[in-house]
Amino acid sequence: MVVDQGNLAGGDKTSSHRNSSNGENPRWNPPLAVWLFILLAILIIVIVRFTDAMADHAIGNVISGAALFFSLFAWLAWFSLYSRHTFWIRILPFTLIVSLVTGFFAFYRIDHVSGELVPFFARRFSSHPDQLLPLPNQTGPVLAKDTPNLSVKNPSDFPQFLGKNRNATVDGIELKEDWKESKPKEIWKQSIGAGWSAFSAVNGYAVTMEQRGPLELTTCYRLDTGAILWSHATPARYQNKLGGIGPRSTPTIHKGRVYSLGVTGKLNCLDGATGDVVWEKDIPAELGSSTVEDAELVFYGRSNSPLIVDDLVVIPAGGTSEKGLHSLVAYHCETGEEKWRGGTHQISYSSPSLVEICATRQILNVNEKTVSGHDCITGETLWSHPWPGNNLSNSNSSQAVVISTDKVLLSKGYGNGAMLLQISRSENGDWSAKKIWKKHNVLRTKFTNVVVKGNYTFGLSDGILQCIETETGRVRWKKGRYGHGQILLVGDKILVLAENGTVHLISANPKRHQELGKFKAIEGTSWNNLCLYGPYLLVRNSQEAACFELPSK
Repeated sequence: MVVDQGNLAGGDKTSSHRNSSNGENPRWNPPLAVWLFILLAILIIVIVRFTDAMADHAIGNVISGAALFFSLFAWLAWFSLYSRHTFWIRILPFTLIVSLVTGFFAFYRIDHVSGELVPFFARRFSSHPDQLLPLPNQTGPVLAKDTPNLSVKNPSDFPQFLGKNRNATVDGIELKEDWKESKPKEIWKQSIGAGWSAFSAVNGYAVTMEQRGPLELTTCYRLDTGAILWSHATPARYQNKLGGIGPRSTPTIHKGRVYSLGVTGKLNCLDGATGDVVWEKDIPAELGSSTVEDAELVFYGRSNSPLIVDDLVVIPAGGTSEKGLHSLVAYHCETGEEKWRGGTHQISYSSPSLVEICATRQILNVNEKTVSGHDCITGETLWSHPWPGNNLSNSNSSQAVVISTDKVLLSKGYGNGAMLLQISRSENGDWSAKKIWKKHNVLRTKFTNVVVKGNYTFGLSDGILQCIETETGRVRWKKGRYGHGQILLVGDKILVLAENGTVHLISANPKRHQELGKFKAIEGTSWNNLCLYGPYLLVRNSQEAACFELPSK
């Protein structure tokens, strides 16, 4: 018997190209089932990203990310287990991907997300911009000549959240249409502390809330220069990947005083000239709750702006199921003495407003799961209607809007859309509320608000400007991707602060979408509401603030 010594020594020359375990050629092309899975994932991404099939675009982005991940995982699993390559080649893609992801997150962190849950990254060990700003004791004392007088009224005043009537509407000024010929003029632009509060402006001064390091501030600025005149600090810091950093309610200016509500429920009444505390309340503690309990029940932090009703300041109250829930609480403006508590529902992220419905003056309030009307003197609930929500995943943030003497329009995001209510009062004084229409595809305002012009309502529906017939809910048009920004109706025009910090001028035309002009105002994610004091537009976000003079007629 002759033995081939060459084969014993060198082996089969083709064996190096085969998998030693089964002797078959390695494969690069996956089977049809894997390709079908990948094609299905691509189809899902196309549908949710480039059509309006998803009720909530943020959830669509999550689904797109999941589809991309599982399609990659399907190929990776096939290659690692069934491709017939050598062991080291089969584990190479998995090892490479894990190493790259681990290496990336070793140096970077998710800093925040957009309104549609798109993540933004920052260096892992870098400070947040607000932590680099000077603290109050570094801003300098208030000079006598700069002492603000917030007790003087002016026709241009924008004294509270969403303006004089808390409806995101400004009258008495007509903006020019051509921003190319008459450009908006920048008055000042500067860094500001974190937070989603807006400006309120009275007599040439503007107040807002912001986070600087460990302190939550209420600050007063000169409108014409942007100089800080005073600030009041509360030791508190709110931070959440989804909700961002800092306070989110807007201060209210009334009779020379400033009323501000912090993200943890600290209500301050401040002297408008100095920022000194007149009185203060810890609302969770007043209701027998705690900061920890409140943070669990109001997950994204208290966002409710104080409302002045006669000689009362009214605030959404909250509490716990065990110790009692209260929709609203009212304190005397001058003394801080509690006057009443009204309603029995958990609060939302919306703010109360003073309205007239069925010829009766009342407080309109959106709660976590309902909308209700309350007596101004006692806080008693006059009427209520379900408006389902959840403070964690399906929150109510948008304002309820009175559109006629007896109708209330509601809107929200998360695929819920809008609903129109008919409010009635019988001869014996009994109130009732019933649904006229509800449509999930209109006015999906996640944390923005709508404006009403005549018989039409305009709003950012999942970031796209939409116009509807208010009485029927019929869509007139939907166009213009502005993201989850904010809007303000000025005469027959709409100012839109897009989520990317660009200001757009839009005609409030129910027949068609008509953009008249735009300019880049600030950098960064911009969720804060606008403030218009005469022709002066105050804009801000969590990093930057600016004042522009808009061309007016």
